[in-house]
Amino acid sequence: MNNNEINELEEFGLIKRISSKFNNKRKSTIIGIGDDSAVINPKKKLILLSSDMLIEGIHFDLSYSPLKHLGYKSVIVNLSDIYAMNAEPKQIVLNLAISNKFTVDAIDEFYKGVSIACEEYSVDLVGGDTTSSVSGLTISCTAVGYAYNDEITKRDGAKSNDIICVTGDLGRSFLGLKILQREKTKFLKNPKFQPSLEKYKDIIEKQLRPLARKDIFDFLKNKKIKPNSMIDISDGLTSELIHISEASNLGFKIFENKIPISNELKNISKEFKINFLSSALNGGEEYELLFSLSPEKFEKIKNEKIDIFPIGFFTDNKKYVIVNKNDNEMEIKSKGWNHFS
Repeated sequence: MNNNEINELEEFGLIKRISSKFNNKRKSTIIGIGDDSAVINPKKKLILLSSDMLIEGIHFDLSYSPLKHLGYKSVIVNLSDIYAMNAEPKQIVLNLAISNKFTVDAIDEFYKGVSIACEEYSVDLVGGDTTSSVSGLTISCTAVGYAYNDEITKRDGAKSNDIICVTGDLGRSFLGLKILQREKTKFLKNPKFQPSLEKYKDIIEKQLRPLARKDIFDFLKNKKIKPNSMIDISDGLTSELIHISEASNLGFKIFENKIPISNELKNISKEFKINFLSSALNGGEEYELLFSLSPEKFEKIKNEKIDIFPIGFFTDNKKYVIVNKNDNEMEIKSKGWNHFS
């Protein structure tokens, strides 16, 4: 058999090839890949489900997205949603529609990334589907998580005067995308062009290979602190703040000088003539966590050495306000990244 021909493997051969690379780790996984349905045992916990689709030409460009990174990211974007509900992801189901331009080796490379993510986050791949596509690659992933009812954190639980907290530093994913798009444009104009991306390595990695904040989930759980509200930053900070505010019937006030923005991001933003604050406020695909804590809960963690940053508080007045470095208040209108624009 030519190792590069998916047609020669056929669907069941491909499934067998994929499943041979994954071993179940979770006790809740009773039956995984290989039967008509996966079987999981949640015991007394509630089951949380989250799905995302990634479509070639819309959500990723294979000219600068390595397949291994893409496989990894396909898992992470779903795990992040489960962590944002203050729950633990334990299984995923992954569906692929593949065009004939992809070889078996290419699919192996994609699933290497999936396998690395599953290993890092102790998640089982328990099923999915593969089919042909007339154009490009389409990925659909569903994550399965578990939590007791009183552990789940939703968007509508924020309270007035809650401290607004965010993890990580913001804006890197958006700027990473801009760098990759610029280098692609240069290459299309001159195919002999060799991009030099070493100095942008960390920025680009945030776009191509983001992390889910399991460390923050574990930290809060160990401290026995449940956020009042929480969401992951997939569509931009302002968009997610507005989602929580609308669900909780509140406004917010955040402070420009409290938003975590790295010096690296500021310097590269100058190179691109982009406002670094706009990148941090509106850039999507961060997969950091945005959550609120009562002042009393925040007191318990404020001196901990972990990248949780207080950036403001929720208010009763239903206005969306940012205070700039000159202490001037400005109302926020933007809702961040639009997936249908």
